[in-house]
Amino acid sequence: MDQLTAGTGAGSAGTAGSAPGTLAAAWQAVSGQQPPPPLWALASAAAVALYLVCDLRAWLLVRHVVTLAHEGGHAGVALLCGRRVRGVRLHSDTSGLTLSSGRPTGPGMVATGAAGYLAPSVLGLFAAAWLGTGHVVATLCAFLALLAAIAVAVRNPFGVVSVAVTAGVLVVVTVWAPDSLRSAFAFALAWFLLLAGPRPVVELQRKRHRGQAPTSDADQLARLTGLPGLFWVGVFLLLTLGMAAGGGYLLLLSTGLV
Repeated sequence: MDQLTAGTGAGSAGTAGSAPGTLAAAWQAVSGQQPPPPLWALASAAAVALYLVCDLRAWLLVRHVVTLAHEGGHAGVALLCGRRVRGVRLHSDTSGLTLSSGRPTGPGMVATGAAGYLAPSVLGLFAAAWLGTGHVVATLCAFLALLAAIAVAVRNPFGVVSVAVTAGVLVVVTVWAPDSLRSAFAFALAWFLLLAGPRPVVELQRKRHRGQAPTSDADQLARLTGLPGLFWVGVFLLLTLGMAAGGGYLLLLSTGLV
């Protein structure tokens, strides 16, 4: 009996010790560096991202990801500026709405209004910088953390589904995909965000030209600052193009191509 008791105690100790080991392994997987995918996979990732941005039917589907980043940018900057986020709505027509409360004017409101169209490019630049250091899993986990944060603020059913589907894809790739496929997906995501950034700005100006976007971010910023809406469209376009060029350079640099 004494031997049985001792053996059980040893087994319990081993089971208890497995949890720290599992956590350590998980942390190593997240914080560790992974090599970039083969050149053919990188070229394919860039080509897929470009196709998704340029093809109209594909764009209407993946545009939801851009809207998610756009509204997340509004919400995140609003919180950083001390505003209270009242809710985020994502709609099936790829439009979105973020409501926040606080001072109706001032730098915080301007920063919040300007953040939306810049957010996809900022996320793409962030991803390119981290992928350039080999942190593929960490980059994908960071995106999952951002999705979890915005999920708390989503207030409509379609928005919940949109966040859940996006997070589900990221979880499947991060946890179960082979290393080469995971790296190719991460690079494709970075390329997509960088290349997709300027397109909504161009679409915005087309709508403004037709008089279809009187309450757009650019027009709200015009009312807040006294600068014309076209000025803000130009700022959005220049910054998104600049981040696309800078992020693209970082992605190419990580592969040794430049």
